[in-house]
Amino acid sequence: MTTVGALSHLRVVEIGSSAATSYCARLFADFGADVQKVEPPSGDPIRRSEPLTRGGQSAWFAFLNVNKSSTIIDPAEPNSLQLLTSLIEDCDILVDGRDVDPAGCPSMEIGPIRQRRPGLIHLEASWFGAEGHYAGFAATDSTVRALAGLVKLAGPAEGPPLHAPDFQAGIVAGLWGFIAAASSAVSQTQGGGGRSWSVSIFESNITLTEYLMFEAFAQGDVMRRIGINRFWPNFPTGIYQTKCGWLGVTTAKPEQWRAFCDMLDLPELRDDPALTFNEGRLQNIEQIERQLIPKLEARTALQWFAEGLARKIPIVPVPETSDLLQDPERLARGAIVPVRTAEEAGLTVGSALHLTSTPPRRGGKVPAAGEQQAYVPNRTDASFALEAPNCIDADRKPLQGVRVIDFTMGWAGPLCTRTLADLGADVIKIEAVQYPDWWRGLDRRPGYVTDKMYEKASCFSIINRNKRGITLDLKHPQGTALAKRLLAGADISVDNFSVGVLSKLGLGFDVLKALNPRLVMMSMSAFGTNSVYRDCRAYGSTLEQGSGLPSVIGSADGPPVMTHIALGDPVGGVNGCAAVLVALIHARRTGQGQFVDLAQIECLMPFAAPWITLQSIGGLPPRRYGNRHPEFVPHGCFRCAGEDKWIIVAATDEDMWQRLAKVIGRTDWATNASLRSAGPRRAIEDDIERSIEAWTIARDEDDAMAELQAAKVASGVARLPIDLLKDRHLRSRAFLQEIERPFIGVHPQPSMPIRENAGPYLVRTAAPTLGQHNRDVLSELLGLSDDEIAQLVKDRVIGTSMLSEAELAKEKNLSAN
Repeated sequence: MTTVGALSHLRVVEIGSSAATSYCARLFADFGADVQKVEPPSGDPIRRSEPLTRGGQSAWFAFLNVNKSSTIIDPAEPNSLQLLTSLIEDCDILVDGRDVDPAGCPSMEIGPIRQRRPGLIHLEASWFGAEGHYAGFAATDSTVRALAGLVKLAGPAEGPPLHAPDFQAGIVAGLWGFIAAASSAVSQTQGGGGRSWSVSIFESNITLTEYLMFEAFAQGDVMRRIGINRFWPNFPTGIYQTKCGWLGVTTAKPEQWRAFCDMLDLPELRDDPALTFNEGRLQNIEQIERQLIPKLEARTALQWFAEGLARKIPIVPVPETSDLLQDPERLARGAIVPVRTAEEAGLTVGSALHLTSTPPRRGGKVPAAGEQQAYVPNRTDASFALEAPNCIDADRKPLQGVRVIDFTMGWAGPLCTRTLADLGADVIKIEAVQYPDWWRGLDRRPGYVTDKMYEKASCFSIINRNKRGITLDLKHPQGTALAKRLLAGADISVDNFSVGVLSKLGLGFDVLKALNPRLVMMSMSAFGTNSVYRDCRAYGSTLEQGSGLPSVIGSADGPPVMTHIALGDPVGGVNGCAAVLVALIHARRTGQGQFVDLAQIECLMPFAAPWITLQSIGGLPPRRYGNRHPEFVPHGCFRCAGEDKWIIVAATDEDMWQRLAKVIGRTDWATNASLRSAGPRRAIEDDIERSIEAWTIARDEDDAMAELQAAKVASGVARLPIDLLKDRHLRSRAFLQEIERPFIGVHPQPSMPIRENAGPYLVRTAAPTLGQHNRDVLSELLGLSDDEIAQLVKDRVIGTSMLSEAELAKEKNLSAN
């Protein structure tokens, strides 16, 4: 593909081998950057990662490396260091995975190169960071996710926890690495110098669990694994069999529960006051499912979906991989794209970052080792990054000077804008006293309002820090007019409303681009602005259910399996941040803004990418491995001493297998030459797993991990989210920062997983109270007088207190009349 993209002025060099850095570099290649992947003569080890196509090509490598070029550097050659140094000195961004796996890359210091090239952006990835209790631990995706609290809450209540195969942790960390590097490129458009970043794969994955972590901080140790496709705090939020196909169901609100019961003709459940709220339903799971499961089996998933649309219930068909490959909408949007690897042609997952004016490449070729690909440069300001004058204060944050108007609510959108704020952008969060952010908790009963309980939600506080907060009634003409004035001076606008909401309010992109041609406007809808599903109600759980990911998780004879209460939300938020940064780089270079149509469901598809490619080439449905692994033997979740204590253990290569065998007392296996490769071990996998569990069950889970890690065996305790609040590694890295906020007091905040030095980016300000910055923003940015602001308060265009149910009803009546 030779499309000139938004990042085609950039040269990227990728060294070492890790999924995180490979995915980061692929995101640059998607938008036209010239990405040179440095490999040893034997090739990147990921080229041999299973699952393999019929032709023996790694489906995982194909997804991670489409549209890159490959450069072979042999460390045995005397000039290898010189060749590598020259390559790096001629690039804009160095993506460095050597700490995960050097993959034959010559040893070198980057510092001297950065001194000669002050504009160089350097990103290095590691499993846990350079320092801390876990630094140096042997790891896999699964052991990292276990430690991050992403495994223990999924699966059967009696255990073991049931988790996804690898390919998740690296994707999330790669997105964070891309955000770091792309924000640096934004800074350089304003005269900034190069920056050096580190990304922790472990801390990146805490992004997915931080909501549960801080709900535990607020509510205590209330979370337990309660069964496959069941998750605290909502029920039902799961996947159910129908007459034909599987159906994803989420009923978070009382009105959704009542509509769901009406749809199934279950009035006794609808009218039971004990089941109105999630707490009561969680206490009666078995009773409820005994009645709803037979009802769901009476009709097909598609029939229920059509009925759910009419009733505004968040339900969605759960697709198989084959369904995704045949979905005309996925193909039309570029969510599924052509790929060629060696002599095989198939399909893989395309970019979820759907920029409409400078779209990503739609597929391409995976390079053979040493193969260069066609590249169309767009370096009108050639090497601006390399020769950046570094005239801006080194303490200046990369997005300082960027203004963001934030219309988002809940988790996904606010996470996107929180990240922009953390990186220095001035983010102005817009709510309304009539309709505040629903993550504040929208109980409108008088006591809830008068006691300002909506200011006490921990989840709102962690996701809206570092922002300024104002209120504007966008249904009022003055509110809309003020929003337009703010947008006229902004760089970015983000919303996650249902499709078309802002357009109906007179704030659509066609209107705003006339006011501000350089504005980047992103809609973070569930399925995309033109999707046939655009009217479907959706939560983060709905997105996982509809993404295709559950179809590759679980046991061969079991149902599709969800892994998280709301996986789509944090994944969508991080992807959204990456998307607006690409569009902002283009806008800063050209003066042209654009509309970003982010479909959050597409953001989850990379997690299933290898299986999509495999089926597109071989035609066979993906194999489900349970807690096993397509490549590593053994790989599983094993019981430790005590109630519900578990550890994930894996052997990733021959040497690690031998060390593991010795630790568990099977020196006969360690010395058995026939068991050196994974294939023969697969034949006795049951015996190996029994021996590992016989060893782990006699040990405390942390003691078991300590012994295994002392032998450099990949292992990770399956933590609960609440455990992370006192995790020794996170404490040693100051990952949790304390900040004080009205109505909550002192509380912890998670750091970003990307750092420019040993310490994290500091949390500067607590989340705003409702309308806290009305006067500051309206007077400072729009020049309103005190009298004008007072009139807006009187007209309830702005305010600082949420309206009660009675007040809201009165206002609606006045509007109607």
